[in-house]
Amino acid sequence: MQNFTELPANATSQKSLSVIIKVCVVIPFFCLFLCCITIMLHVFASQRQFLDTSRYILFVYMLVNDTLQILSSVLLFLFVMGQVKFAIVYCVPLLFISAVTFQNTPLILATMSLERYVAILYPLQRPAAWRSDHIWIIILSLWCISCSFTIVEYSIEEYDPAVDVLPTSMPCKGITHRSSPSRILFKAAVSVLFFAVVAVIILFTYMRILLETRKLRQDRVSVSRAMHTVLLHGFQLLLCMLAFTIPITESLIVLHANWLPEDIAFFNYFCFVLVPRFLSPLIYGLRDQSLRGYIGKKILCRSNKVKHRVRGKLLDGLSAS
Repeated sequence: MQNFTELPANATSQKSLSVIIKVCVVIPFFCLFLCCITIMLHVFASQRQFLDTSRYILFVYMLVNDTLQILSSVLLFLFVMGQVKFAIVYCVPLLFISAVTFQNTPLILATMSLERYVAILYPLQRPAAWRSDHIWIIILSLWCISCSFTIVEYSIEEYDPAVDVLPTSMPCKGITHRSSPSRILFKAAVSVLFFAVVAVIILFTYMRILLETRKLRQDRVSVSRAMHTVLLHGFQLLLCMLAFTIPITESLIVLHANWLPEDIAFFNYFCFVLVPRFLSPLIYGLRDQSLRGYIGKKILCRSNKVKHRVRGKLLDGLSAS
């Protein structure tokens, strides 16, 4: 009889330990990401010359979008780990933000590649929409496109009229209830369309810039940097597409390892959703020489201030003793 009573307790303790480990892995990773993003945004806010360039404005927009995406994703992760239940009406806004920012990422990459294309091929006759004082029109258009597709996705869902959205509580997950086949098909079609269009745009801009390098003889350095930037956007797109390999990795893990479903879900979330969103802005930001220099100065200033404060406290302690 004692063995039967100990089994549930052991299973519960193992599950609690697994939850603690997962949270301890995600939270420091998330805090490190927030520190890096905060430093970058502080550099942009303190150095006004960055906000006078369309390329850096789009990069700031990508930072904000990825921050919202990771923040909503981590909140959903913590709610699932803590088995927190919400009313449907309170859960939908968080899911909506997560879905919109996820779809926004490939659109931003395509826009940044097109901006490099316009800057290289039309340096003196740049269209008004691509100038720094009008780039907000393109940014607003990207938000409208992402929001419209997400609204359509939620509107075609078949909801149960007997379920009240206010008192009914359920886990706040990516799929809070059984999704209809039409919604699953629409979501898959939109994802494939987004990433296919962005891949074509990145390939097109890279080929045009590559052909332009054969014509230009003077400013080959900036053209070469633009080519590398477009290639980087292609790599960022590949990182974003890792999220669509989750069904494949789930099948492979099930075949070769006896993992629990929640462990498989966490592995896929951390490796194919969280890590790519973390690396994407950091790779682009640290690659830029001007931005990297200001970030290095900012970190050095912070470390010097901390050293001076520690020395001051030590001196005050010695004088008091």
